[in-house]
Amino acid sequence: MDTLIERCAGLDVHKDTVVACVRVRDGRGAPQVETAEFGTTTAALLALRDWLTGFGVQVVGMESTGVYWKPVYYVLEGAMTCWLLNARHLRNVPGRKTDLADAAWIAQLVEHGLVRPSFVPPPEIRELRDLTRYRKSQIEERTREAQRLDKVLQDAGLKLSSVASDILGVSGRAMLAALVEGTRDPVALAELARGALRAKIPALREALSGRFSAHHALLVGEILAKLDYLDEAIGRLSAEIDRLIEPFRAQVALLDTIPGIDRRCAEALIAEIGVDMTRFGDASRLASWAGVCPGQHESVGKQKTDRTRKGPKWLQVHLNEAAKAAARSKGTYLAAQYARLRPRRGHAKATIAVEHLILVAAYHILDRGVPYADLGGDWFSRRHDAERHARHLARQIEALGFEVTLSPVAA
Repeated sequence: MDTLIERCAGLDVHKDTVVACVRVRDGRGAPQVETAEFGTTTAALLALRDWLTGFGVQVVGMESTGVYWKPVYYVLEGAMTCWLLNARHLRNVPGRKTDLADAAWIAQLVEHGLVRPSFVPPPEIRELRDLTRYRKSQIEERTREAQRLDKVLQDAGLKLSSVASDILGVSGRAMLAALVEGTRDPVALAELARGALRAKIPALREALSGRFSAHHALLVGEILAKLDYLDEAIGRLSAEIDRLIEPFRAQVALLDTIPGIDRRCAEALIAEIGVDMTRFGDASRLASWAGVCPGQHESVGKQKTDRTRKGPKWLQVHLNEAAKAAARSKGTYLAAQYARLRPRRGHAKATIAVEHLILVAAYHILDRGVPYADLGGDWFSRRHDAERHARHLARQIEALGFEVTLSPVAA
């Protein structure tokens, strides 16, 4: 095989050790192989960097092992080109499985250009990614805690969620605080309702009659305290994200023009894919990397499956939320596409198709710096000849037993 990289190295990364294998070519073109083992402390990784630069290594490849690759990558990225490699692309022939053999195999694959590096964003995007992911996890935890709160109320026989749409609103929090403090009278509790909820006071009196005990009060008090902490934590994270996202404010505003994407989702998309679309090459490669396009598995001239590949978990979470929001929008191309595909392909595949459209639109928006231009909810009826489409609809109506006469409407 042709040698594409003259001086390269492969790293087999573990929690406490890194096995390194360097492959360089001598004056006659013969490969020279050197191996060594290092620790994973900062001092040991700096020694690894000096050892690699001593051989003039141009490219170093490493397997994406959990989170253990991160400190190694961050120490080396300033001194040489680092390739983070998908573990599925590094399968070796079976037998003689050792850390040293793994490092040598990775070095060979890099030397001959048989692997492609994974996308690792620059440091400013990595910081933003950590914050948006942690904020999302805290938002999800808050949702789980709110569900636990309703389960405790149901256990106590209080049907507050059946009357109030938001039990954590101003009225709901006042009633819950009174319950924790010892108030059990449903009439007094119902009088704490505010705004439009006061119209439901009779229903509230009935819903707040139960067997709420000191045991339930303890649980509700702890849950409310945790909800307050989570609200404060989410606020602090959002403030820091606002500070880090400031250089990308224009890109956030452009992504916000896509139906189904709000400001928070736009921030998350930038954190997951960055703003430099040259890293992906084109929209189809980005969609393939994200796992929102059909897979390809052909054998003996037959397509075996078109199942989508596994993509980045956090990116797919945000795309899924955006696609479902876009499907509920009014008069948009994305909603029309979802409505068109759902009857014959099902909800899940129609949602993935909308995710694909959103990601492709985001690619072109970030690449060209232009806002989203919607084709309209009637695009699929406008793209065909009007008379032909009318005749098609007329035949469908006639098949139901009705007579149809087509005549153009005066302009």
